[in-house]
Parts: sequence; structure tokens; C-alpha cells
Amino acid sequence: MQQARLFELGELVAGVDEAGRGPLAGPVVASAVILRPDDLIPGLADSKKLSAARRNALAREIRERSLSWSVAWADPGEIDELNILAATMLAMRRAIGFLSVTPTGVQVDGNRLPDLEFDGLQLQGEAIVGGDGKIPAISAASIIAKTTRDGIMEFLDRVHPEYEFARHKGYGTKIHCDLLRSHGPCEQHRYSFAPVRAAS
Repeated sequence: MQQARLFELGELVAGVDEAGRGPLAGPVVASAVILRPDDLIPGLADSKKLSAARRNALAREIRERSLSWSVAWADPGEIDELNILAATMLAMRRAIGFLSVTPTGVQVDGNRLPDLEFDGLQLQGEAIVGGDGKIPAISAASIIAKTTRDGIMEFLDRVHPEYEFARHKGYGTKIHCDLLRSHGPCEQHRYSFAPVRAAS
């Protein structure tokens, strides 16, 4: 796996990634992680390529061993108000702002960067397509974002058991769409998404 490209190894580079852009319900969650250059965590990879058990084990290790990590989200109301792309950028910006250590630069999975100006300080940034499989800090952020969002959807399953959120995590699976048509949407659904509008 590659190390930081724009920034020298050893600088405080934050990897940033999101989870939950595509679902019909729940927040879009972003994470930012600054790894310790002298304590890289083995096994980091794109969260989608890891089993749930492996993701959860790595998430615990990332929280314990990274120099700084954070998580933030934009809720369904913000997604409907802003659109999913803008809400994703907002969640990423929030995650970067929540870091306890100010990074020297930011590397984001994808082809776009959020606003990187914080209190007059303009951070350097690099968008990397497929970065969650190439850059360890982005992989770590991917894992934190995914496990956090899964946990939120499991909690929401207890609040709204009629939708079985723990089973499909809000994605537009057949069972979710069938339940959505049967019960109509709740406040955790994204009304700007066509299947939710159709069930309203």
C-alpha cells in the first residue's frame, strides 16, 4: 500500500473517507484519521473488502493507536436540503474540524475535496480516486466511517424495527423498498431520493 504522496512521510496527514452516500435512509458519515508514521497498523484496506468482524477489530485498533481520529455526519434532513454530494462534503469538513491535532494536509478518497479553510488556515489537500485501497490513513478513515454508520443503523433498527435497518443498513434492497412501501417513510429516510418520494 502506498504512503502519502503530496506530503512527506512523517508529516501529519489526515486521511478522509465517507460511508453511506447511496442508502435511502440514515446519515452520510465521514471520518478523518491521522496515523502515527512510526506505528502503521497492519491489515488496513478498503472497508468494503473486509468482513464485519475484521472491520470492527481494526476500528478498535485505529481508535487506540492513531495519533488522532474523528467522525462526523450529515443527517437525512441536511441531505435533503443540500443534496447528497454537498452533504458528504459537509460531513468530511466536520470530521476534519473535529480532529484533536491540526493536520498538515488532507488526503480524501474520491475526486473532490471539501472546503479546507479552517479559521483562516488553508490546508493542503489531495483527492485520490480509489484512495481507500491505496493510502493507509484513508483506509483507516473508511473503516471508522463504515463501522460508525453501521452502528447508527443498528441503533435506528431498535427505534424503527418495522424497517429492519440492521439488516440492510438503509440501502435500497428489495426488502427495504418493500417495507418502505408498506409503512411509508420515517424521519430517517431521505425524501429527496426517488424511491422514498414514491413511497411518501
